[in-house]
Amino acid sequence: MGTEAMIEALQSTNAYPEPTASVKLVQTHISWVFICDEFVYKLKKPVNFGFLDFSTLEKRKHYCHQEVELNRRLAKDVYLGVVPLVFDGSTYKITPTSELSKNEIIEYAVKMRVIPNEVLLKNRFSTGALTEEDIDRTAKAIAEFHNNAERSSKIDKFGALETVKFNTDENFQQTEQYIDRSVSNEQFTALKNWTDEFYDQHAALFLERISAGRIKDCHGDLHMEHICLTEPITIIDCIEFNDRFRYSDTASDLAFLLMDLEYHGGNKFAQLLYDHYLKYSGENASELGLTLKYYKVYRAYVRGKVNSFQLNDPSISEAKKEEARKTAQKYFELAYSYIQN
Repeated sequence: MGTEAMIEALQSTNAYPEPTASVKLVQTHISWVFICDEFVYKLKKPVNFGFLDFSTLEKRKHYCHQEVELNRRLAKDVYLGVVPLVFDGSTYKITPTSELSKNEIIEYAVKMRVIPNEVLLKNRFSTGALTEEDIDRTAKAIAEFHNNAERSSKIDKFGALETVKFNTDENFQQTEQYIDRSVSNEQFTALKNWTDEFYDQHAALFLERISAGRIKDCHGDLHMEHICLTEPITIIDCIEFNDRFRYSDTASDLAFLLMDLEYHGGNKFAQLLYDHYLKYSGENASELGLTLKYYKVYRAYVRGKVNSFQLNDPSISEAKKEEARKTAQKYFELAYSYIQN
């Protein structure tokens, strides 16, 4: 039995240690996520994108544990631990560690509590229920996280021009194959040229941000779907697979959420988030502006890239691929719009 059989088996309610009336499968370019009534089980796909390597069982196990540990910083009650997936000779099932026998462990899953859809910032926004108070609470939670996040000389190096340039060079190299598929040649060329020119003209900016102590162990994937408007605010799904994407300027974290709000037409809420973040973070608006523009371009481009990756995933249907292509296209268009002014 192979991957397809495993995925099919895990969509059965009998595959889990707790009773559940239903199982819903959600796929990303790096994960299979099985949503049961009370719990979520998240498996890592055996992929290697260079910046992310889940190619062996040991690596997937390691990064499952990393995911739990790092996400407990902002979502300690959501991430419950890592559990094995076994094959008992006839089918696949999630098995509590205490019940393991001679069954072969063939995968590991991150176990999480189900988060009600109505508390997600993205859903509050889409239903028109998002308030300024929600944004204020979110801004305060992010600013406090940033102010208290780990900083070190090792982490500082990830804010250096050489590192951020490595990240963007990698982005452009990895998206060349999607020219005229999800990103136009005009957009690709303009964004690459703008980024290179930014480095030439504003190299000192990156040193200034390091000196100001703004390079921290951040979240790395701070978009609307990951903000839960609970009490207190819960933020899920940080980057666990590569320190390079999590060790970053705090402005990069903020830029991600601002960009995502603007992507969804929430410009008013993006401005409110920015204003409230300034109030709680101690950042200076005149110093933050140019930095945020750079990182909003970067973040929109990364989202375009990540969605484009799904075009090469054999386990995703053609309809889903077309949906991913349109989403990627829209993110690339947003990145392009940022450099027009």
